[in-house]
Amino acid sequence: MAEERAQQSSSPVAGAEPVEMLLNMGPQHPSTHGVFRMVLWVDGEKIVDLEPHIGYLHRGSEKLCEGEQYNQVITLFDRMDYIANFNNEMAYCMAVEKLMGLEVPERAEYARVILCELNRIASHLLFVATMGLDAGAMTPSMFCFRGRERIQSLFEAVSGARMMHNYFRIGGLKEDLPENFNQLLTDLLPLIHEDVEESDKLLTFNEIFLARLKDVGVMSAEDAIDFGFTGPCLRASGVNYDLRKAMPYSVYDRFDFDVPLGLDGDSWDRHYVRVQEMYESLKIIQQALEQMPEGNVASSLGRRLVRPPKGEVFMRAENPRGDFGVYLVSDGTDKPYRVKIRPPSFCNLSAIKHLLKGIWLADSVVVLGSLDIVLGEVDR
Repeated sequence: MAEERAQQSSSPVAGAEPVEMLLNMGPQHPSTHGVFRMVLWVDGEKIVDLEPHIGYLHRGSEKLCEGEQYNQVITLFDRMDYIANFNNEMAYCMAVEKLMGLEVPERAEYARVILCELNRIASHLLFVATMGLDAGAMTPSMFCFRGRERIQSLFEAVSGARMMHNYFRIGGLKEDLPENFNQLLTDLLPLIHEDVEESDKLLTFNEIFLARLKDVGVMSAEDAIDFGFTGPCLRASGVNYDLRKAMPYSVYDRFDFDVPLGLDGDSWDRHYVRVQEMYESLKIIQQALEQMPEGNVASSLGRRLVRPPKGEVFMRAENPRGDFGVYLVSDGTDKPYRVKIRPPSFCNLSAIKHLLKGIWLADSVVVLGSLDIVLGEVDR
């Protein structure tokens, strides 16, 4: 298809109709948000057709999992979606725990939820920062990164690492939270709320930002479902589906929070839903902090080698980009026989051709940015 299109576009004839121009976009930061490339056919400034290209990262994480012991695999999940490390760790650990029938101590469950929701806020803050930059706004990124740095400082106090944490364990956590964790978090929450609120006020209803994003990259609810959208991208189209509510896992059924929805399914709605989700995550964290009991953070499994019984399992969790699924096959040894991921970024990106055909070239950057893709998970 690409070769045929290129041949049709390459030989202009004097006096003939205007021909399409072939344009290469990516792979680079910024605008394509990582090693993602699009070949665009443009008629003037309008995108007539496009062909997305992935596979430049070649991580092979799923295959690498087969050569690692179960607890070692966690580090690979940290690196798939490197903006949602704790959320990925949790999905994988829950899959192994389900296969083994392990019960996780309550304190560990609450700690996991707190860290995952903080990770969701940190991820969405990065999204808001880059969404602003894609639309030409520099200042909001300063506020967003200030908040993100505060969260990552807490993560460093908990796990010893800013991003690649390797902190969750099958059956619980690697070790208990720091003694001053409650105080650290209590001091942090109002500051994070302030950062979210300031970046929201600066950007969301800015006249130029609205003009760049409203009615751009519209995705109907029906098309969003057909393309396999999940997470904020799906909810921006008005579909009320959040795994934390639809299929509650861990201790999410104990918290009172809302699921923000969009109205038009455009790029602005995809931004606004994420902004509102940060406020809801703050509510979840506050409730979890108040309810979190004392006690152990590791199961009776302790530090023994993990050898799940033969079988297969599929577990899902709501990560910042959507429905993150882990399919795992065990052959009874200390290494998984097969690990397969259901990646939200990959599925959301599958609609890029549908979203970009017929729009202005300048709008392609904000539409792609509104999907909030992470290529480490696309090219896993």
